[in-house]
Amino acid sequence: MWRRVIGYGVLLAAGTLALQWLDYQRLTRTHAGDIYIFLIAAAFLAAGLFAGMRMAAPRPAPFDGNPEALAALGISARELDVLNQIAAGKSNGEIAAALGISPNTVKTHIARLFEKLEAKRRTDAIARARELGILR
Repeated sequence: MWRRVIGYGVLLAAGTLALQWLDYQRLTRTHAGDIYIFLIAAAFLAAGLFAGMRMAAPRPAPFDGNPEALAALGISARELDVLNQIAAGKSNGEIAAALGISPNTVKTHIARLFEKLEAKRRTDAIARARELGILR
């Protein structure tokens, strides 16, 4: 009995699908021009929204690293490189490998940075550099 009910259900669903498909075919044939105009308008709307979002998006100002503070503190370019690596969370060995210098040179740069920024720890140095606008 259930097979017969399921069979009739499938047959009715197929018939409904066929009728809907025929109605869709009639609709697309009678209103083809309107459908094309709608699709073209939707494409231009999407392109306009995309272009508008790209052009109107606020662009962040280029970060200069506060050259006045760097000059006042006497932080060299290499020390600034080390400070950026510290802010990225890298260890002394990783900084040495990234910059192509020895780990002892990294320790020296860090010690000088601590003196110049009046910091006792890496986190203090990063916080002080951010206060001064040297780091983001």
